[in-house]
Amino acid sequence: MTITIRPATAADARGIAQVRIDTWRTAYRGLVPDTYLDAMDVDQSVALWERVLGAAGDAASVFVADQDGEIVGFAAANRLEEPKHGLDAELSAAYVRREFQRTGIGRRLVDAVARAQRAKGATGLIVWSIAGNKVARAFYESLGGTLIVEQPFEWDGVPLTEAGYAFPDIDALIRACGPSAGPQGSTVH
Repeated sequence: MTITIRPATAADARGIAQVRIDTWRTAYRGLVPDTYLDAMDVDQSVALWERVLGAAGDAASVFVADQDGEIVGFAAANRLEEPKHGLDAELSAAYVRREFQRTGIGRRLVDAVARAQRAKGATGLIVWSIAGNKVARAFYESLGGTLIVEQPFEWDGVPLTEAGYAFPDIDALIRACGPSAGPQGSTVH
């Protein structure tokens, strides 16, 4: 298996949308109502990702894990106009299809977006997870994330609790992701 971690392009919108929906349906089953998960629509998600990937400006960084033209994971981060909890960037998404999890792809994706955000001047990063998602929380903790808050929030009318993890030193996060040749062209074999 050769996985290339690379910057996302507009052509990746459908693959990103499919990975997001597939991972939500597996990771959040039992945490988010089944009716919500079952109603998630790929075409609506594609339209959102086309807007994100086509937007002007350089605040966002989106990277994909590509296996021979198939998107198997992605991560996105952005600079924050106003810091949250003293952090100036946010990891807004990090998803890897279930059959590719625990192979190092998630770490490589987080590494890529953290490096891209550092290049844009970010010094720290915050990430949010649904509080009941023990796998995601363990992943962020394994990278050195510190739980700073658990709070209620609403996602499309669904009341949930989110956990916020802080990475106040973006360089420490990059080191925790492991050795890397950099995001472009890096592979997992």
